[in-house]
Amino acid sequence: MAELKQMAEAIANLTIKEAIELANILKDEYGIEPAAAAVAAVAAPSADGPAAEAEQTQFDVILVSAGQAKLQVIKAVKEITGLGLKESKELVDQAPKPLKEKTSKAEAEQIKSQIEDAGGEVEIK
Repeated sequence: MAELKQMAEAIANLTIKEAIELANILKDEYGIEPAAAAVAAVAAPSADGPAAEAEQTQFDVILVSAGQAKLQVIKAVKEITGLGLKESKELVDQAPKPLKEKTSKAEAEQIKSQIEDAGGEVEIK
């Protein structure tokens, strides 16, 4: 069991170059076709420490609350989402609820600004 732990630790600490070399040896000498994702997963953390987090490109805009100006927030939600008045009111009444999902940072900031100007509270995730 200790030998397997040592082997696992050695594999986990491979550089990208070493992981590719290992994949080639497994393929050429043993006929084992390792999954590319597995090689990348093993190699990624060892390339100069932990892998850097990818920068987030898609954001969700969450209506946290309508605040004191519920009517203005409903109007802003209607304008932003394109929903009808009834649907916009229901969305505001059910807060916290997502207003827009998987949107760009610029659009998320614009929506946040519109809702906050109307008196509501918004969170961007």
